[in-house]
Amino acid sequence: MDALTVNIDKMKNSYFLQLENIDIPLSIDLEEAIKHLAYNSHGLIPVVTQEHKTKDVLMLAWMNQDALRKTLSTGCVTYWSRSRQQFWVKGQTSGNTQQLVSLSIDCDGDAILCQVKQLGAACHTGRGDCFYLTVDRETKKVLVPAKHT
Repeated sequence: MDALTVNIDKMKNSYFLQLENIDIPLSIDLEEAIKHLAYNSHGLIPVVTQEHKTKDVLMLAWMNQDALRKTLSTGCVTYWSRSRQQFWVKGQTSGNTQQLVSLSIDCDGDAILCQVKQLGAACHTGRGDCFYLTVDRETKKVLVPAKHT
């Protein structure tokens, strides 16, 4: 094992590390898993949001433990707004809601994947997703498509 592998293993959350070699189906307590997620120094974890049918990645946002619990209890995806320092229930003001279909935790416990039923645009610009800025490697440009109304 090289030094890089050792350092990466040290960074892994031991709670989730112990799950890597389990060969039989197992269920673990949800509240325990939530407590052991690898939150950053602000108590946040990144959340990738994906449309459940198309598998299109819609956005990246953040949750804290309470936002995660609210999402699981209500089925309405709730994020933590870093700029406003408050809960952000997707679609509460715009009407472009995200209904939770499934939630997964990655192998290290440091990211969450929410698969949702997206009603309306996912991006605050009115676009279908937040990843509409495309990098063209050949021309070294970022392509910005026209906003469809």
